[in-house]
Amino acid sequence: MSEKERQFLLLSGRSHPALAGEVASQLGVTLASVEIATFPDGEISLQINESVRGRDVFIVQTIALDPNNYLMELLVMIDALRRASAKSINVIAPYLGYCRQDRKDKPRVPITAKLVANLIEKAGASRVITFDLHADQVQGFFDIPVENLQARPKLAAAFSRKEKESVVVVAPDAGGVKLARDFAKELDVNFAVLDKNRLDAHHVEVVTIIGDITGKNVLLADDMCSTASTLVSAAKACQERGAKSIFAAVTHGLFVGNAIGKIAESPIESLYVSNTVPLRNAEQLSKKIISVSIAPLLSQAIECILDSKSISSLTAFNHL
Repeated sequence: MSEKERQFLLLSGRSHPALAGEVASQLGVTLASVEIATFPDGEISLQINESVRGRDVFIVQTIALDPNNYLMELLVMIDALRRASAKSINVIAPYLGYCRQDRKDKPRVPITAKLVANLIEKAGASRVITFDLHADQVQGFFDIPVENLQARPKLAAAFSRKEKESVVVVAPDAGGVKLARDFAKELDVNFAVLDKNRLDAHHVEVVTIIGDITGKNVLLADDMCSTASTLVSAAKACQERGAKSIFAAVTHGLFVGNAIGKIAESPIESLYVSNTVPLRNAEQLSKKIISVSIAPLLSQAIECILDSKSISSLTAFNHL
């Protein structure tokens, strides 16, 4: 066992072992042995096969695709580590599920993001590391440190290696103005905004575009792609208004339902997406999907935490 491995342990749940493996490789360590099983009745059981007493432990578990099971699996892992006297339990949840349910916007609805924060904290977590929270205020739902890292600089860098001239960043809706502005600043280009009416949770009607995109290479910037309705609607609107070519960049690629099919038939030429959520077969086979790894950022974050160094540089937009 190396000196680095004596200092901390890196564990993986079942939600994203590929990312955990990448992070381990970046750090020059091996993933700790964990046996996780699901009983016939659906209950989760696990055993950590290495001593964790007095050690800093990092768990990689994204809460996506099967959020209910993966959240419960995470809570069980945290509990096992706490009962085994781990020095600290650091949850790496690249996509923190339920964060879109962050406020009470109707009568008799839950604030599920707060509930999830309570569960993770009460289970025994010492810290949460995540990427591009849908709402920044979710950090305030926790009473433990929350490191909200940014995948967007990596996405901007990947895009800029392909397209550099006549680029304009477009926010698919008014809520994405800050993100589009940050992307535009990173790329040193202008940005525009789509003003839209949302018909329901799955259908979006674009009304107008604020800004000049005629003859431009458009980059649609958003924090996530779920059903792809927003991105595809925005892409069609940009095409109708004279965009030369259309690309997209998102941090979290959920790609639920027929999202990949919609993207395949849309004017979007390439969609840059970080690997906070694992790509499944359809996404991997799509020629339009370009995956950008966040493993280097996670490995740097872990090293900063272990060395008691500031992590603020990793949360800044201009960090590459």
